Amino acid sequence: MATLVSVNVGMPRDIAWNDRTVYTGAWKEPVTGPRMVRRLNVDGDGQGDLGGHGGENRAVLVYQLDSYWHWAREFGRDDLELGCLGENLTVEGLPDDEVCIGDRYRVGDVVLEVTQPRVTCYRAGMRIGEPRMAALLVAHRRPGFYCRVITEGELEAGQDIVKVADGPEHMTVAEIDALLYLPGHPRDALDRALRIPALSPGWQTSLRALAEENETTGNPGLAVTGPPPAWAGFRALSVREVHDESRSVRSVVLGDPTGAPLPDWIAGQAITLRMPASNGSAGVVRSYSLSNAPGGGEYRISVKRESHGAASGYIHSRLHPGDLLDVAAPRGTFRLVDDGSPVVLVSAGVGVTPVLSMLHVLAAAGSTRQVWWLHGARDGTEHPFAAEAREFLKRLPHSRFHVFYSRPAPTDRSGVDYSERGRIAGSALDALDVPRDASAYVCGPHAFMTEMEAALIAHGLNAARVYTEIFGAGPALTPGIAAHAVAPHQPAGEPGPGPDVQFSRSGLSASWGPAHMSLLEFAEACDVPVRWSCRTGVCHNCETALLAGSVRYAPEPLEPPAEGNVLICCAQPTEAVVLDL
Repeated sequence: MATLVSVNVGMPRDIAWNDRTVYTGAWKEPVTGPRMVRRLNVDGDGQGDLGGHGGENRAVLVYQLDSYWHWAREFGRDDLELGCLGENLTVEGLPDDEVCIGDRYRVGDVVLEVTQPRVTCYRAGMRIGEPRMAALLVAHRRPGFYCRVITEGELEAGQDIVKVADGPEHMTVAEIDALLYLPGHPRDALDRALRIPALSPGWQTSLRALAEENETTGNPGLAVTGPPPAWAGFRALSVREVHDESRSVRSVVLGDPTGAPLPDWIAGQAITLRMPASNGSAGVVRSYSLSNAPGGGEYRISVKRESHGAASGYIHSRLHPGDLLDVAAPRGTFRLVDDGSPVVLVSAGVGVTPVLSMLHVLAAAGSTRQVWWLHGARDGTEHPFAAEAREFLKRLPHSRFHVFYSRPAPTDRSGVDYSERGRIAGSALDALDVPRDASAYVCGPHAFMTEMEAALIAHGLNAARVYTEIFGAGPALTPGIAAHAVAPHQPAGEPGPGPDVQFSRSGLSASWGPAHMSLLEFAEACDVPVRWSCRTGVCHNCETALLAGSVRYAPEPLEPPAEGNVLICCAQPTEAVVLDL
């Protein structure tokens, strides 16, 4: 029979780590005597990062004494104290390859239900000084598991652990853990896992993404992926047309110099251009959404002229038909979901480009879905694609059109050129009775997208069905570490002797140096916004498009990223690289 060996608790605290401060509840210590276990926590315990830990489905973390012995042998250590791997309950018995998701156990007065394996997080190894721990927990099939509290009550060390119910499908913790994080993902196992009611919603979402996606490489359960890029790196495309769409927006049509059709792409995707810098070097890299219909063999981008924009200035002033541009293949995960739901396309200014391509697709298919077109512009002279959008909306039998002009000109006609004076605001969603079962696609300035995303969710749309397209650096994810806004810059010290690393969204290039173990560390040294959690090639939060160049891995990730992407947490450049960061 299994036994409860130790009860461990700890409140979140600040911990110094790698010249930073981490707010974490991973520092737990054994306690004596009875301890109350409640719906969200053991009394005296807490979590510092509720995004990855805690909550009803992760109220109690269990780890095994046998796994402690395993790591002691593996690391040659005799100083691993109970609770130092962050668990609330240290148990003798209950191995990960026998305990199943949905199993229920009684300990003292408490009944617990197993919900998921431990989350792969860098903090798992902080206290014992083992940065590889997140990957090792998965690779050695010893993650431990979380439980929800079915019956609150008291428990204490020394009590027996009695199994009171079997989980359906009899899928072990180790099996579920490997199903998400290791290569393979057999469809029958995914179907079985998704039939387990006790499996936490987060894991259900990840495994469902794996089960439903069969056209991509990589791991769609961990990172949003798309089809592999049509070509690697940059290739030369010729400028076929240049024309203005509004006072400040210019379109450029690109084609293959040989006349062959360009590879197809998905509406909502973008291409990346490499343009000469002012000194003549190929130093300016920018991404632009494709604004035309997929399948025509040409790519159209539409670029707003910015007063001090090097790339937009080049496109508006120096680019002509017949010129050649270096272009990376279409990429991106901002794409129309074909689920039959109403579609709400929301844009402001030049943010219209990706949703316009979606409108092309809907019109070409003769879609019978409800389509709502909400767009904001300054006035008619700053309203690109006004006629084009109206033409395609007319082809859709269930379309609604509503355009806002913040400062209409005297020549702009209310009810003809625009629907309403002012900016798009969340209150308009209620006034227009936008359907709450819709999928929404939002693009525009960052503040606009943030406001509209919140407004759409507040209006009643499912947050998982509100999609935004961000250009420029995306939001950082640094679990347990307070975010700070610092403009990207060269790393401290002398330039490194290694290859050039270009961060395309941040507009920064820097020479790689030996002081950094990974591209993630190098980006952090430059204050380029990054996303990560495990830092060892497991969670794929850091998965990034590799627009050009090649890398090596140390350590090797447990599962490779999607083709054309890179896991920056364990990658080093082997030549000049361009990253979509």
